[in-house]
Amino acid sequence: MTLSDEARERLADVVALQPTKNAELQAQWEMDSGSDVHQYLESELKDYYYRNEDSLICATPEANELVGDEVEGEVNEQVVTAPPLQAATIDVLPDHDAEPQSVVATLHALRDEGFDPEPDVDDVRSALRSLTEKGVVARVQKTVPTYRLAVERDALDVERVDGDE
Repeated sequence: MTLSDEARERLADVVALQPTKNAELQAQWEMDSGSDVHQYLESELKDYYYRNEDSLICATPEANELVGDEVEGEVNEQVVTAPPLQAATIDVLPDHDAEPQSVVATLHALRDEGFDPEPDVDDVRSALRSLTEKGVVARVQKTVPTYRLAVERDALDVERVDGDE
């Protein structure tokens, strides 16, 4: 997807302000309404943003890479709100530049770390899927899907929350 100069600038705003709300982007982009912001996001930046579990607008890892150099300083640290199993999964996954591991290997790593209650393979698969949707984990398709962090571990700030996935 080729972006116009305006779309690239606005994507840089999303990266710099994330997680953000329609109203904040409305003010930044001098638009008339939050609906206009939503319409613009869907028509021009659909592949480069998502809404997190709190419905806040976040940039995808691809967006961060695409405009990272245009954002003042470094790309902001990525804050992830994660239930205990997801947070523990982030802790045991290989770094973004390492060889990925399977769901079963992740399950064994969690068990070796003493995660309590001991998860089953479906719980781990679900946690990995959720983290992939958040843009924190990359799914690498081999014979079986394998996973690793999509971003540098130091660029993540995991806010642990109580509750289910």
